[in-house]
Amino acid sequence: MLSLSAPAAAQDIAAAEALFERGLADMQAGRYETGCKALAESERIDPQPGTLFTLASCEAQWGRIATAVARFKDYLARFDRMTPAEQARQGERPKLAMKERDRLSPRIPRLALSLPPGAPAGTVVQRDGSVLGEAALGVALPVDPGDHRVSIQAPGEPVREQHVTIAAGETKELTLALKDAPAARAPAPHPASPTPAIVPAPAPAPPDAPEAPAGRRTALYLAGGLGAAGFVLGGITGGLVLDKKGTIDEHCGSGIQATDPKACDTTGRDAGDSANTLATVSTIGFAVGLAGAGTALVLYLTEPKTAARAASASPRWISAGVLEARPEGAVFGARGRF
Repeated sequence: MLSLSAPAAAQDIAAAEALFERGLADMQAGRYETGCKALAESERIDPQPGTLFTLASCEAQWGRIATAVARFKDYLARFDRMTPAEQARQGERPKLAMKERDRLSPRIPRLALSLPPGAPAGTVVQRDGSVLGEAALGVALPVDPGDHRVSIQAPGEPVREQHVTIAAGETKELTLALKDAPAARAPAPHPASPTPAIVPAPAPAPPDAPEAPAGRRTALYLAGGLGAAGFVLGGITGGLVLDKKGTIDEHCGSGIQATDPKACDTTGRDAGDSANTLATVSTIGFAVGLAGAGTALVLYLTEPKTAARAASASPRWISAGVLEARPEGAVFGARGRF
């Protein structure tokens, strides 16, 4: 029996030493999560006071305050059970453990979880995957700072889970809920009341309500702008036609000593072609201008009147078009009273 157990114990010790070395290296490199886990596994396989002290220091540096204090307390309790010779080999560890325990204890956060009123028997509350007994409910228990997963489950009901974040030195009390609060409903009418509820009818719209002017005004402005652009185009091209006419007179008919009034030289023919094109464009421009101005006029004159406008005694009128044509150009515009 001894020959079989001895090799296994030796292998466990070797594994614990390897885990301790790895955990210590990770802790010194700032990799606290992997370092603390390796040290914890080494302590589980082969419990040693030095390993426990190093594990407590790792947890403290990782920020797991409550866990670190518990580890330091475990180390000090184990130190008290040592023989004087064993205690002497611990050196300064006990003093450092007490110092860290006293420094970290006031910073331990505490979290109290309570059942909601009327919770059925057998309701289970868990914190970070561990079930809390009935005696632990409603008690502010020490926890590590950070995020914690809490859940509640009534018999035959689904698990309701939530996360709670707590800071160092903070105390929180949380009453868990088994289901969402029902939405508030209006009270039902009293069955003995003989009078039915009276719902007021919506007020009718006032007759001859004026139309909102936004869309009409936008169309009016667009039509007016289009008309003005048409007049500008027609006036400019009309003036160019007049200019081309002078060139035609100089290079056609009697201007070039020809008996045929339609006979022209190259310059006269080019001027005639340009004049025809410009005349067409000018005609189109004036047509667009008149159409736009006419549309704007109709929109303006048919706009619904407000009370203030209806009280005005001044008539409204508008006139747009070519005001004057001369050999050197054309004058166009609009006149009216608003």
